[in-house]
Amino acid sequence: MNVLWVFAHPEPRSLNGALRDHGTATLRRHGHRVRHSDLYAMRWNPVAGPADVAHDPREPLRLGPATEHARATGALAPDIRAEHAKLDWADTLVLQFPLWWHGMPAILKGWFDRVFVQGYAFGVHDTDGRPRRYGDGGLTGHRALVVTTAGARATGLGPRGVHGDAEDVLFPLLHGTLFYSGMDVLPPLVITGADRAGPAEHARAAARLDQRLTTLPTADPIPYRPERGGGYDDDLVLRPDLAPGRTDLAVHRT
Repeated sequence: MNVLWVFAHPEPRSLNGALRDHGTATLRRHGHRVRHSDLYAMRWNPVAGPADVAHDPREPLRLGPATEHARATGALAPDIRAEHAKLDWADTLVLQFPLWWHGMPAILKGWFDRVFVQGYAFGVHDTDGRPRRYGDGGLTGHRALVVTTAGARATGLGPRGVHGDAEDVLFPLLHGTLFYSGMDVLPPLVITGADRAGPAEHARAAARLDQRLTTLPTADPIPYRPERGGGYDDDLVLRPDLAPGRTDLAVHRT
């Protein structure tokens, strides 16, 4: 595999940093190729705006069409084009970050805002002009694995935990970003109790990561329902005969 490892943690000596280094070594030991986007080390600019597209300030900025046009004409900011080159090279994306306030750090959100632009990761259409999304899209053919740490205990991020089930907490990223853009999304690896982790917990976390990385090429993705799989009506609402009476997020799985 060609793996792009996107890392969003400010401290390389953290548990996250140790897991990133360990995981990279595991992948290479198994013959895979790895490139990195270490967002804090890169001092990544997370703010999407007119500088991304060489915008004429005399005109109103419509960022979606502007980024699509800039990409088509080679006018996108160089740092965005560099990330596109990495994604084009990769067939697998590993996203690693600490879970902050039930979401990803702002620097990683800004990576998505600036890199997953219209006409590249979304806003693409088939030959009939229909939008390609939710199981199809600009990044179809890629696999994605989310690796995240949380200070919470595992029980608190379980199905009845006070924080919400971990996959529900990550649903906007897993389903609304990665699956939306066409990727095959693997179940996330969530390392809990990170704030209190000692050497034994570090070793267990590294072993769990090894297991996920060794099966990365063949593991079954989360079975999300594709938009065009016949499960949704014209208003993009799940058919009433599928998961009848339920409204939880798991209804979007087959």
